[in-house]
Amino acid sequence: MRVKLVVAYEGTNYCGWQIQPNGITIEQVLNETLSSLLGEEITVTGASRTDAGVHSLGNVAVFETHTKMPAEKISFALNQRLPEDIVVQESCQVPEDFHPRFSKSRKTYEYRILNCRFRQPLERRTSYFYHYPLNVSAMQKAAAYLVGEHDFTSFASVHAQTNTYVRTIYALDVVREGDMIRIRVQGNGFLYNMVRIIAGTLIQVGAGIKKPEDMASILAGKDRELAGPTAPAHGLTMIGLEYL
Repeated sequence: MRVKLVVAYEGTNYCGWQIQPNGITIEQVLNETLSSLLGEEITVTGASRTDAGVHSLGNVAVFETHTKMPAEKISFALNQRLPEDIVVQESCQVPEDFHPRFSKSRKTYEYRILNCRFRQPLERRTSYFYHYPLNVSAMQKAAAYLVGEHDFTSFASVHAQTNTYVRTIYALDVVREGDMIRIRVQGNGFLYNMVRIIAGTLIQVGAGIKKPEDMASILAGKDRELAGPTAPAHGLTMIGLEYL
């Protein structure tokens, strides 16, 4: 049977989702733990290959298994064996043709900025500390330019491998709650480092380095050099996916 997992993790101690030779990854831990639990070689396929240090509240993965254990029980057994910073929120059986990456979906990410005078130790792993004042109103105006279907070449890493840079952003909100600024973006898919580059560019707008209306020319220019820096990974959390 084909089993879907909804996986939450704190990415600080991992070299991202995808297996690689230079360190431990979320995918590796899931493969090894599932293989031990089910007594067969298991390889999971994830919806989003989050980078090193990026967190998730609801990444999705699937795998094939011959186990007789009910799919909905796998999460309970798995969580007894996983490290504390990885938790499977749900497990269920899905149709054989379901693919977490290629099935139509809406993905939501959130970038958190701690914007105050001094650091907060409890927020150090899941938010980016920026002590200069940020104009949230200006950031909101800039964000509005990115909503809709656009060519996001300017907001993609030069290492992005894709057939098209066109993506659709359904919503992009910038909200301040006390000292925390949350940039939440929902779209049909994202290019490599796209959300972190959007966050880095919005931070420059908030700091007065760029103007909100500069977003139009940045988009039109289709040049990575026009956008802001790639914001640090630890401020980014994948909120989840909604399959359509």
